[in-house]
Amino acid sequence: MTAERLNPPELSPPTGFSHAVVATGSRVVFLAGQTALDTDGKVTGDTLVAQFETALTNLLTALRAAGGTPSDLARVTVYATDVAAYHTHAAELGRTWRELAGRDYPAMAVVEVVRLWDERALVELDGFAVLP
Repeated sequence: MTAERLNPPELSPPTGFSHAVVATGSRVVFLAGQTALDTDGKVTGDTLVAQFETALTNLLTALRAAGGTPSDLARVTVYATDVAAYHTHAAELGRTWRELAGRDYPAMAVVEVVRLWDERALVELDGFAVLP
């Protein structure tokens, strides 16, 4: 994939995301929502940061199974049950993102939801990638 990340000077500088991603490739991979489920289907981690790390790891595992890498991500949506907590832990979440996915940020949104499919889940990530 070639990805042109666009961050127009007319918009506020992005932190941990890109305002727009122009992706060119031959395969689009749609990634289902991933929470902090272990291989037994149980939510692990009691904190937002711990669950975010596992959910992101799960998303990247699905992406790699499709032949992609984190730099192929064009769009990711984060669903959080507490956006205020997400904002409070933004620095830690950013470090986790950079450690697992690097600095080629996709277009992103964070959306607060009342709850997720599993009541113990605090965060869920989904997205799509464009592969060469």
